[in-house]
Amino acid sequence: MQPLQNAGYDRAITVFSPDGRLFQVEYAREAVKRGTTSLGIKSKDGVVLVVDKRTTSKLVENKSIEKIFQIDDHIGVATSGLVADARALVERARMESQINKITYNEPIRVEALSKKICDLKQLYTQNGGVRPFGSALIIGGVTGNECKLFETDPSGALIEYKATAIGSGRNVAMDVFEKNYKDDLSLDEAINLALDAVYEVTEDKLAENNVEIAIIDKETKMYSKISEKEISNYLKGLHKRKESEKKDKKD
Repeated sequence: MQPLQNAGYDRAITVFSPDGRLFQVEYAREAVKRGTTSLGIKSKDGVVLVVDKRTTSKLVENKSIEKIFQIDDHIGVATSGLVADARALVERARMESQINKITYNEPIRVEALSKKICDLKQLYTQNGGVRPFGSALIIGGVTGNECKLFETDPSGALIEYKATAIGSGRNVAMDVFEKNYKDDLSLDEAINLALDAVYEVTEDKLAENNVEIAIIDKETKMYSKISEKEISNYLKGLHKRKESEKKDKKD
């Protein structure tokens, strides 16, 4: 039986409840919360995107799971929520980026791209016969001499962050960022901070094959992914730090 407070207001995306809520949009946010955690951090040297790619079965090929995507040379995206919805948004973002390049002969600004994606998301909350995208995106990149990091919501809302997280571990990751984030972080320090957050979210179930890291370098304005070997080195350093912290607490 449907809860009385919904009273059928969740049957169509275009119907507001008496208290001003769109239930279908809220359900889309729940789809994002069920996804694994994705994180983004701005540093003085660039932007870091990190995703948790843990699978529920050992039979799944980890490499087949895509949660970080390159949009242009200077922009990357980390996703959480419905994978198919995220892929559709990524394709739209790539198209918008190329249209801007052809039309204006310059790379698209990170903020402009983020707004275009949010405009599309918002459009899907206004029309009957469609549903909101059940995916949130963290869009990071370099515009001019500035690092930019935006989080997009299924409602089409857009917020710029210094460090943010989406997915099931958002609250835990944001607590780690609130305590440890600094404006002058280097890329290495930003990667270590992101891995600290994923460590807390996964409760020490990190391995190089279930975490993925991408960076957009401020100097070169180029997107690149970090190899499993490099990730393994970062994880070794992480585990050493955690063991040291445990010893210090005991002493």
